Amino acid sequence: MCLDELRTLLARHARPDGTTPIDGLLISKVDRSDPPAPSMSGTVLAVIAQGAKRLALGDRIFEYGAGQYLVASVDLPVTGQFTQADPERPALGFGLLLEPPAVAELLLQAAPGDTPPSGAGAAPGIVVSDAPPALLDAAVRLLRLLDEPRDRAVLAPLVKREILWRLITGEQGATVRQLGLADSGLSHISRAVRWIREHYAQPFRVEDLARLSGMSVSAFYRNFHAVTAMSPIRFQKQIRLQAARLLLATHPGDVTGVGHRVGYDNASQFSREYRRQFGAPPSQDAARLRRSARDPAGVLP
Repeated sequence: MCLDELRTLLARHARPDGTTPIDGLLISKVDRSDPPAPSMSGTVLAVIAQGAKRLALGDRIFEYGAGQYLVASVDLPVTGQFTQADPERPALGFGLLLEPPAVAELLLQAAPGDTPPSGAGAAPGIVVSDAPPALLDAAVRLLRLLDEPRDRAVLAPLVKREILWRLITGEQGATVRQLGLADSGLSHISRAVRWIREHYAQPFRVEDLARLSGMSVSAFYRNFHAVTAMSPIRFQKQIRLQAARLLLATHPGDVTGVGHRVGYDNASQFSREYRRQFGAPPSQDAARLRRSARDPAGVLP
């Protein structure tokens, strides 16, 4: 019954931009299965109420459908695609942004033994599970507040805390709890992830990133791959190529310049890796992006 009401509420309150009047609450409604598209995951809980989605992260593939949820505890470069969505039965999703301070606050308030012990090493940055009834029920109650503006300011923060608690103590709690632990493996790897994202055009030595993360080189490699499903060099490449695609949308005639701006000294290498990532050379993909911008109904690859 929770899933039925969840679908009804999501369909009624969906907006084109995915936002809602409740801070951090997102709703997705997709009525077609577009080709896979690259994006950043954000740190988020995503529950599918209708339809199905496939997400690729490095060498890992995640597939989740109605009644399942995904948690992303690090902002990672992913490629996603709704695999079940059409106008008669659109894909419907519930999203909630996850904030590390909120996780840390709940962990501090929990009594000893209320949360399972975290394992050694960093947990994966993205995980998928079946959504328990208590989590779905809390999601429904948060969505109901969209119809109750008088109660939102007081009750929405309480329900969001409940959802977070259900995640912390649930099957994938290790991934969520690491968001709030200052000395967790995830927090150490997050420093390196943040550095690469902010300095993606610069070369780096893995030894320096390991030192920044407070780990030996071998432990850094192991934990980085556990979280991101890729090596630090491959991660940087993903960030560079996504940044290049955004730049090409506004500078379509300057493929060589864009390649240099994101850190490629060799134009042919840039073109080769760009095509491998997006299925077309930079110039062709830029033209496709321009057509999509002119035609709102077009398919953005």
